[in-house]
Amino acid sequence: MKMLIVLTALAAFPLLAGDPDGFAAYTGADIQARAKAAKLDEHKAGADRVANWGNHGLLIVGREGDGEAEIHENQVDVITVVSGEGTLIVGGTAVGTHPTTAGEIRGKSITGGSSHKMAPGDVFHIPAKVPHQMLVPKSLVIQVVKVNTN
Repeated sequence: MKMLIVLTALAAFPLLAGDPDGFAAYTGADIQARAKAAKLDEHKAGADRVANWGNHGLLIVGREGDGEAEIHENQVDVITVVSGEGTLIVGGTAVGTHPTTAGEIRGKSITGGSSHKMAPGDVFHIPAKVPHQMLVPKSLVIQVVKVNTN
């Protein structure tokens, strides 16, 4: 009988356990609300850095216009389109570049890159040092997992 009580208690223990350290969950409604709440900058983009987990983090971005060309020296971007549409230009050469912060370069445009339509559910992996730019005719909400490479 004692063995049955012990086994029952052990079987129930996982049901009582909380989420493991480092676990995070965000609903679609959370993502949309964060994108709407983010204040737009002069480039018609609003960003909310949702979380950082050591060498990677989650960023929510809402855009209502074309973005600048971007180059991240030490970060990979894994982008998931949440809503809206646009065009992602990758590769080629960024024109009119200038550094913004350590490891971050911006430019006016990209020449010689390839174009990819962006729609909800699409996922894009952009390696570090690769120029990329989003052209957004109306609005676009994306979630970006940023992975540090250094």
